[in-house]
Amino acid sequence: MPRRASPLRAARLLPLLAGLALAVGGGAGTAPAQQQPGARPGASATPRPSPLGSFGDWTAAAYAAGGRKVCYAFTRATSSQPPRQEVLLMVTHRAGNSRDEVAIRAGHAYPRNAPAEVSLTAAGAEWTLYTGGDSAHVRPEDRDAVVAALRRGAEAVARGPGPDGRGTASDRFSLRGFTAAHEAISQACPAAAARGDRR
Repeated sequence: MPRRASPLRAARLLPLLAGLALAVGGGAGTAPAQQQPGARPGASATPRPSPLGSFGDWTAAAYAAGGRKVCYAFTRATSSQPPRQEVLLMVTHRAGNSRDEVAIRAGHAYPRNAPAEVSLTAAGAEWTLYTGGDSAHVRPEDRDAVVAALRRGAEAVARGPGPDGRGTASDRFSLRGFTAAHEAISQACPAAAARGDRR
């Protein structure tokens, strides 16, 4: 039976996810630098998110960074092998900028000394993701197809290196409510008019 995040649990995750959404936007087409807790306390604090709503197994929220609005939707893994804390699948929009940034927070750091192979499967299709820190990211050229599959499918499955690079980690995510959550963030962070470039 899939675990469902309570509204309180989802609310507690919002600041964590805002930080991840901020990190995802750190680079276009390259692995972003991850902001680790306690590392270089710096110039800007983690933004304070505002909930947009809960939709099935998904939660949507928004925050402002550098005067620009960022919207994201996320869900927790319904099962993870081996068990890990706070394994998440999320999609991020930046108003008038980058759209449909899909990322997975693995709950452990990927190996630094070699590229990590992470796959994401949904609606019968599979993609290879690139990694940085504890996250795996869909390539910009695959975003449209991945989001379309997440909207069609019932479940997404991610597979990649396990903790400390040993074995394989496998995570399952419910897509119940993804379409409504995606529409909520698309409405809150609309695309720039007549913009064809997603990067």
